[in-house]
Amino acid sequence: MSTVNIGKTGFEIDGKKVQLISGAIHYFRVHPGLWDDRLDKAVSFGLNAVETYVPWNLHERHRGRFDFSGGLDLALFLRKIKEHGLHAILRPGPYICAEHDGGGLPGWLTVLPGVELRRTNKPFFEAATDYLSAVFKQVRPLLAAGGGPIIAMQVENEYGSYSHDKKYLNALRDFYIASGINVPLFTSDGGGDHFLNGGMIDGCLACVNFGSHHQDAFTARRSRRPDEPDFCMEFWDGWFDHWGEEHHARPGSEVADELSAMLKAGASVNFYMFHGGTNFGFTNGANGNTAAEYSPTVTSYDYDAPLSEAGDPTEKFDLCQEIIRRHTRNVRIATVLAGHRFAPPPVQLSASVKLRDNLDKLASAAERSVTPKTQEQLGETFGFVHYTKHLDGPVASCPLRLTGVNDYAQVWLDGQYLGNRYRDDGSHPFTVAIPSGGAELEVLVENCGHINYGPLTGRDFKGISGSVALDLQIQLDWLCRALPLDSLSRLGFGAFSDEPASFHRAVFHLKDIRDTFLRFPGVKGAVWINGFNLGRYWNRGPGDTLYIPAPALRRGINEIVVLELEKLNSATLEFTAERD
Repeated sequence: MSTVNIGKTGFEIDGKKVQLISGAIHYFRVHPGLWDDRLDKAVSFGLNAVETYVPWNLHERHRGRFDFSGGLDLALFLRKIKEHGLHAILRPGPYICAEHDGGGLPGWLTVLPGVELRRTNKPFFEAATDYLSAVFKQVRPLLAAGGGPIIAMQVENEYGSYSHDKKYLNALRDFYIASGINVPLFTSDGGGDHFLNGGMIDGCLACVNFGSHHQDAFTARRSRRPDEPDFCMEFWDGWFDHWGEEHHARPGSEVADELSAMLKAGASVNFYMFHGGTNFGFTNGANGNTAAEYSPTVTSYDYDAPLSEAGDPTEKFDLCQEIIRRHTRNVRIATVLAGHRFAPPPVQLSASVKLRDNLDKLASAAERSVTPKTQEQLGETFGFVHYTKHLDGPVASCPLRLTGVNDYAQVWLDGQYLGNRYRDDGSHPFTVAIPSGGAELEVLVENCGHINYGPLTGRDFKGISGSVALDLQIQLDWLCRALPLDSLSRLGFGAFSDEPASFHRAVFHLKDIRDTFLRFPGVKGAVWINGFNLGRYWNRGPGDTLYIPAPALRRGINEIVVLELEKLNSATLEFTAERD
């Protein structure tokens, strides 16, 4: 059992002052078979704590059905933190940002009748406290007072970047306390005045988030809370990438200098990120404060962090480790070597099946609706939505307009592929002609990631949120199917054929398994290894490889499935030992 208090100069654990040098590792971005490896490296780096968010949309994908199993076993991850001799800092939201889909808000939440997000609105607050209660049930036995690793928990997340509602924040804080959360509580916000004004509340340590100019952020915080210690809860040592942008990188020397100055000043620091990991599956978020600014985050969450996506130490690791060594004389600091990877021989795709021929096998929900239903209205958060509509004929050459398409839409007319549109507002119509007997229209829409930051968070509805029109005539009466693609086990593969929106399969053998990387196999799609969704690829870059963690592979027979939405580069899949 431990006592944790916050004094004027820092944390006090069992009466001893502790300067926290923490690092973010998101358990949901790391294959659970590698949790121990990443925590070992956190110890060797010199950390004495690990911080993690908790994603609501993964733990309660469908209302009232909570999942804390497998890679979502939060309690197991926390116990492993304890086993490695580290403290834990927990940030359960309910909103987390984290460049995670929707900032962690589940799709069903955003369409509750009368819901207003991130406030004391009854539908939202009841749902949020139900979720938090489920999390607290997992973590209460792991609080410091009971001998567990958790020494602090965050209330909400960067609320000052979103709004200014102290009634809501106070109600959340009170719920934490009433639920038996007896460790110090904190908030974290940017160092600007309006961020701090909107996010700070009584009874919670005020932490600040920044990547540089620590003096400015700490000074702004001290002007409001002169009797509290300095804590940078998010020391941005790198940054994340969007599709189509250049890869972000930050010089290690710059990060090390800022770290050194903060530690010398007595501040506690949490590296965001220490190890970024991967947006496996369809879990990446997106940014955009207007619809036109929409930019989805890539699959890799490497973040240019000290520990790379594949768990290798970087130059930034070595430079910051030396700063920590000099400042703390931590005897557990140790050399960390890069991992040994391999490149399996090329694999030939040998079987295919069209997604559109397997809708009933893939759909989690199918509903007829006068107007197209969004993914959220169909009860899902991730994946695709497929729409079918019979168009009456005859119609001579006519524009077919899709408005409110979120995000990547593909269109077929009587089985003929017309092409794709991305976040279209109707200004790029297809030209169609419909015979006298009519024609079957199909629209497949990929959710490329819900916006996770800013005023459009929770308002970025996926699928067709607007309409489909022949010229200006809105088309009604649709069959709408939600396709989360959680399992592909029911697919029946036939002969190989490279057609749009098709799954392609190969089987290959491995005598040994190690981490490796798969070169992007085509224009746009996703890849599964032995049923584990590695995530999306898109030839817009940055990067040209998907990370394959060794625990996702098997000695002996392995299966790989590629969903290519447009066209493969070739029928041959290529692996590489190095990330591109």
